[in-house]
Amino acid sequence: MQNRKFEKLGFECSLFGIGSMRLPLITNPDGSTDSEQIDEAKAISMIRYGIDHGVTYLDTAYGYHGGNSEHLLGRALKDGYRQKIKLATKLPVWLTKTYDDFDRLLDEQLTRLNTDYIDFYLLHALHKEAWVRVRDMGILGWLDKAVADGRIRYPGFSFHDELPFFKNII
Repeated sequence: MQNRKFEKLGFECSLFGIGSMRLPLITNPDGSTDSEQIDEAKAISMIRYGIDHGVTYLDTAYGYHGGNSEHLLGRALKDGYRQKIKLATKLPVWLTKTYDDFDRLLDEQLTRLNTDYIDFYLLHALHKEAWVRVRDMGILGWLDKAVADGRIRYPGFSFHDELPFFKNII
C-alpha cells in the first residue's frame, strides 16, 4: 500500500481510502435492494480486509445509507481497528438550524461511530447559502472549541459551488 505523508500533521495515510457511501446491500427475495439495508457481514469483512492490507483512511457521512453507514463503521472499527485508521465524517450543515445543533449532531455521530474523536470532520456539501448560514451561526468558533476539547482533530469541508466562492471560504 502506498502512503502519503502529511508533514505538517505528523502522520501518513494510505493513498487508497475506503468510502462508505455505497456499501454492499442486502438483496431482497424479489432481487431488489434498499439503500438503507447494508449487508453488515459483507461490509465489515470488506472494511477490515482493507485495513488489514494497509488502508488507513475511512470516509463516511451522517446521511450515507440513511444514517446507517456511521453505525456500521462503528461496529467495523471495534476490536482495535479504530486505532489503525484515520476517520472522516461530515456535519450535515443542512440540518443545522441553531448553534446547539453543531454539538448535538457531532455527539450523535461520535455515538454512532463508537469513538471519542473524529480525525477529519468536514462541513458537508458547502455552497454559498449554507456557508453564510453556518458562518453566521458561529461555526468557526465552534470548530475551534471542538478541536480544543478533543472531539475533532482536523476540521475541513466538502464543497459544491463555484470557484470564486471556494476562494471566499478559504
